[in-house]
Formats: sequence, structure tokens, C-alpha cells
Amino acid sequence: MNKIIAFVDGSDYSTSVCDHAAWVAKGKGWPVEVVHVLGRRDESTDRRNLSGNIGLGARTSLLNELAELDAQKAVLSRKRGQAIIEDAIDRIAPEGVEVTGRLRQGDLVETLREAEDGASLIVIGKRGEAADFAEMHLGSNLERVARSTSLPVLVASRAFRDVRKVLIAFDGGPASLKSVDHIARSELFAGVDIHLLTVGAETQEAKRAIEGAAALLKGAGYPVKTEIVSGQPEKLIAERAEAGDFDLMIMGAYSHSRIRSLFIGSTSSEMIRACKVPVLLFR
Repeated sequence: MNKIIAFVDGSDYSTSVCDHAAWVAKGKGWPVEVVHVLGRRDESTDRRNLSGNIGLGARTSLLNELAELDAQKAVLSRKRGQAIIEDAIDRIAPEGVEVTGRLRQGDLVETLREAEDGASLIVIGKRGEAADFAEMHLGSNLERVARSTSLPVLVASRAFRDVRKVLIAFDGGPASLKSVDHIARSELFAGVDIHLLTVGAETQEAKRAIEGAAALLKGAGYPVKTEIVSGQPEKLIAERAEAGDFDLMIMGAYSHSRIRSLFIGSTSSEMIRACKVPVLLFR
């Protein structure tokens, strides 16, 4: 069974995650599973820092109080997590989408491995609750999810809008070819305008690759434009996405190879950080 996994938290991006998940679910006819992960640090107190230089009797009393505090924090954390899930379900269900919730404690990647059986897409916000908006930090969970799964990952922007124009960052590699093939076969993108953009030298090989991708998309009925330009990919692609008023950017990302990820991973992160539209990542 195909399903969509939507990760939600208490950040401003959770509403957008729900809206993007609902959009895909309606187009594909897939159910959505909303997932919220309680980190271990959300429910525990560092007792070492609070009792290190206290006498034995007072320390015992304090540790007992801290244990009670941890129990109270655990209850509150779970109540908050359940409320986040319920809000997400209430956001998605009116769109006529089948939606369920999952509340888990522990590691996000471990939770993903449990949940992704039968899944076809992951939706996550560009930043989480702890991200620094002033510094344009990416959410650490986003990068961990994108690096640990072979599924496509839809990175939600601050707000959802209808997808009518799509920019594909095309480098001719396996991931970008996979993205083109996916779009050509998908009813979700029916009627959208496609712009294929290659950043690099305008070689014969680059021309053949982008023209081949364009032919596949045109054969599927899409209006397609192609462009090959020189420059820094992470900067130029983000600028094109904003200047062209695109609603979605699609790109390959994060190689499993540690050596390649030093280059591909950092470029992917920079583009996601700079891009103001949602990004669909393919491995």
C-alpha cells in the first residue's frame, strides 16, 4: 500500500506540511500517516548538573523531586504531542483524505524506519522548532531524514500554494533522471509547466541529456522549456526558482557515498536553504 508519512512538530511549518501532504494525497489517492516524535531530551532532566555539589541527604531529596518532575514532563510532553497530531489530522481530514496518527518517543530516524514500510513519500518542514530563522538554519531532522531514506522527500516551505510551474534542477545523473521519469508517469503534475535547468558548461553531452529529458516529458503531454547556464548551482538555481515564480523545485540529493556527500550533500543543503519554494528531493 502506498502512503505518505508527514512529520509534524510545534513549528510554523507543520501547517504547511499538512497542506502539502493533503495535496499529494488527493492527487494520488494515498492515505497520510502523521508522525510526531518525542525526543528523549523532551522528557528528561540533567540531574548531574543540578546535584553535583550538594550534600548526600539534600541530594537524595533533590533527586526524588527531579524524578517526579521528569514524570510530570513526560505526561505533558505526550499530551502536547498528541495535541499536535490531532491538530494535523483535523487539518488534513476535511480534504477528503484518509489520515492516521503515530506518536513515538526516541530517535526520529529509527521511527522513520518503522513507519516507511509501504510508504512512497515523506513530507517534512524545511525547519523545525529549534531552527534559527535569523541564520536560515535548516532543520537537523530534515537532513537526517533525507540522508537516511531512499524515498522521495517533499520539503515544505512556509506556506502551501497550488503547483502550476515546476523547476527541475537537472544534472543528467541517476537521481535527476529518476525525477523526470517520475513526473512523466505521475498524474499529480498533470497540466503543470515544466522548466528544466542545467547549471554547467553547455557541452554536447549536457545538451543531449537535457533534450532527452525534455522529450520524455513532452511525450507525456507536458509543456517544457530547457535552459543550460553557467554559475554556482546552489545560488543560481535558487535565484531562478524565485525569479521565475515557480511553485515547486525538484532535484536529486544526498548521495549515500560519504565521499560524494561531501559535495552533493552540501550543494543540496545550500539550495534547500536558499530556495523559498517547496523542494522535492529524489535519491
